[in-house]
This record gives sequence, C-alpha cells and structure tokens, in this order.
Amino acid sequence: MKGFIGEFLGTAIMIILGVGSSAGTNLNKTYAQKSNWNFVTISWGLAVTMGVYVAGALGSLGHLNPAVTIPYAIFGLFPWSQVIPYILGQFAGAFVGAILVLLQFWPHFQATDHNEVGIFATQPAITAPMFNFISEIIATFSFIFILLNLGNFTTGLKPMIVGLVILVVGNSLGTTTGFALNPARDWGPRLVYTLFNIPHKTTANWQYSWVPMLGPIIGSILATALKSCLH
Repeated sequence: MKGFIGEFLGTAIMIILGVGSSAGTNLNKTYAQKSNWNFVTISWGLAVTMGVYVAGALGSLGHLNPAVTIPYAIFGLFPWSQVIPYILGQFAGAFVGAILVLLQFWPHFQATDHNEVGIFATQPAITAPMFNFISEIIATFSFIFILLNLGNFTTGLKPMIVGLVILVVGNSLGTTTGFALNPARDWGPRLVYTLFNIPHKTTANWQYSWVPMLGPIIGSILATALKSCLH
C-alpha cells in the first residue's frame, strides 16, 4: 500500500508541476505570456534560499512564512509558544524589506508613470477571485507538501533545494496569481505600497488581499494534514 501511495502522490506532484508549466506557457493572459517570468521565478527562488540561510544561521528554523509556521504548530511539528514571535518577525521583515526596495528604486519609481501594486504584492493575471483562491491553495499545497519531505530545510544544501521548489512552483502554478504562497510576503509589501507616497501609484487592491492570505494558509494546512495522515 505504501508503494501505491508514494507513486500516486509523487506522480500527482510531477503532473501538477509539469503540466502546469505547459499550461502557463501556452494559455493566454498568464504571467508567463505577459512578462519575463523566468527572471521573476529564479529571483524568488534564490531570494527564499538566501533568506533561509540567514534565518538558519541566526538560530531560526527558516520558515519565513506563516503558511509554514501555522500548520507546523497545528500538527505538532513546531511549538505554539514560538508562533507569534515567528509570525511577527515574518511580517515585520517583509515590511522593512519592501521599504528598502522602495529606497533603492525611488528615482525609478519617479521615472515610471504607472507603478502598480504588483511590484510589491501579488495580483491575479485574470481577476476571478474563487479561481485565484483555488490557485493559491493548489500552489501552496504543492510547495508545503514537498517541503515536508525535505526534513530540516536549513542545513547544508537544503535551502538551495527549497529555492528550486519555489522556482518550479512559480513556473508551473504561479502564472495565474503571481504565486504568493506566503501571507507575509504579500501583506507586508502591500502595506508599504499603501502607506507611502509612491510616485504615480495606483490602487493597493486590498479587496483581493484575502486570496494571498487565506489561500496559502488553507493549502498549507491541507498539505500538512495529508503528510500527518501518512505517518
């Protein structure tokens, strides 16, 4: 039975990521069709890798994401006493990081006549809230389920593997919503975009923000629940 379950879930993940990349490349109005998407996914993959290395070196488990911390605590993989400090650190780090990007690129914001929130936070390629929500659930489920099979992902070369997971999930499933996977990654920078007088900015699109908040959390809980059931 274990052989069947392993082959079933392994093949399902393979098809989700493989066929997902084909869909994202061939279907109209995806981010892969509209932009240099590989540049974005490679950069985000490396960004997560470097973040995990820094967090791990400073004594953290390198979650960087409430959608990791919360389900890990629910299913006994992480102490509840550390949940609030981790989540506060994640949102504060995302907020401050976005401010530093704003400072880095300020002259370029001034030189660009239409600065959308998508520079900082996620927004869908096609606005369809329930399907966007499902997309975030599927993408985060895939990410967290793979992550759960890596063990301690802060040691050795494992942060590089985490980055590769981000890369493949972004290329495969991120072309519909910009693959938040992480409420802190979305809400921290979105708040910076809201609060600061960025030249030529448009709406922060908070009416969409429930998708990158709830979708990743639900997807991660489902992935962790499945992993727990298999043990």
